Amino acid sequence: MHTCVVRPVLSKKVNDLDFNEFTKLSEALPGIRIILDFSINIKKIYPGTFLGSGKITYLKKSIFDKKVKLLLIDFVLSAVQQRNLEQELNIKILDRTGLILEIFSSRALSREGVLQVELAHLNYNKSRLVRSWTHLERQRGGMGFLGGPGETQIESDKRALNLRISQIKYQLSKVVKTRGIHRSSRIKIPLNTVVLVGYTNSGKSSLFNILTNSFVLSKDMLFATLDPKMKILELPLSNDVILSDTVGFISDLPTQLIEAFKATLEELIHSDCILHVRDISSNDFVRQSLIVYEILEELGITKLNKPIIEVWNKTDLINLSNQDRIQIKDKNDVVLISAKKNYGIEDLKNKISALFNYSKFQERIFLPFEKIKIRSWLFERKLVLKEQIIDDGFLLIVLWDELYKNKYLKKIEVND
Repeated sequence: MHTCVVRPVLSKKVNDLDFNEFTKLSEALPGIRIILDFSINIKKIYPGTFLGSGKITYLKKSIFDKKVKLLLIDFVLSAVQQRNLEQELNIKILDRTGLILEIFSSRALSREGVLQVELAHLNYNKSRLVRSWTHLERQRGGMGFLGGPGETQIESDKRALNLRISQIKYQLSKVVKTRGIHRSSRIKIPLNTVVLVGYTNSGKSSLFNILTNSFVLSKDMLFATLDPKMKILELPLSNDVILSDTVGFISDLPTQLIEAFKATLEELIHSDCILHVRDISSNDFVRQSLIVYEILEELGITKLNKPIIEVWNKTDLINLSNQDRIQIKDKNDVVLISAKKNYGIEDLKNKISALFNYSKFQERIFLPFEKIKIRSWLFERKLVLKEQIIDDGFLLIVLWDELYKNKYLKKIEVND
């Protein structure tokens, strides 16, 4: 589908980084071919049409000449502005929020992910579904308008739409309940949870794959993966933990998506540690980090109430001097890695282990040979730092906390 990308500029200061991001977002939408990509300077926003008559005439000519079928605008349009622009230009329009929602629609794989995206779509389109001039012509399957043949009318009225929203919320509430049950089970084991967060395309999925020996889709593409994944991460000198991957963040992430994905993002709230994956090769390195922390703060998460380790990824794409590396490594909460080159992965594992070992202490214990099962129990839980075999048994140096020490003492009592 021939597509035109338009980026309105409201001031003389042009942020090329933002512009590049919207172009990448547009390229992530399946089934399109970008043939026009430009910015337009606007002095003011018109409440009815967003653009003035001169800009509309200019766009109309460009769209007609290039036979464009879809217009993408890097701005959040009101329902009225979008409807009036579509009528003026005689073309389908997606604003920034609509584009992100369409991308999410094409990436959702699990039943939960599909429900979450559909909920976000319906909340966003409450005023657009009924009044859109094309709403009787949009024949499609699924939530994205780019799909194949399907229903000929999205919704007959708002009452039916609100009914569907209620149904989805009810189904998602059962997902939240199920997650709570699973979380309770993990607490009883117990297993700590580590969650990956970061700006989209920062390399979270690649890091998840290398840490857990998995094969989650990882591509140089915005929102390459959407559905969260969880798997066991083995750590040195520490119990195994559950590693969870989350959807990538982005600037101006639609409020509808944050609300819809709260069931998934709940894992962040209940996690024991967060790995903030950052693309050190990005020219927008600092701004992306601020956006991630802003979204975390919306969820009630800060460095004051949750341990956060910054994982600076893609070091293979830049030239860092030895002095720079030393200065960065001296920061307590930063680890340099390259998921692609398998650099710094062991440093990261050691950093996570150290975090969970902060309340542990070393102790020397003796086990006679007949206590071989207890010795195995200690090794299975990675509590043994050093072992020496002597005449009448095992001399062990263990690293544990009060919880595991008490469990050990109970086992000794039972065996006695």
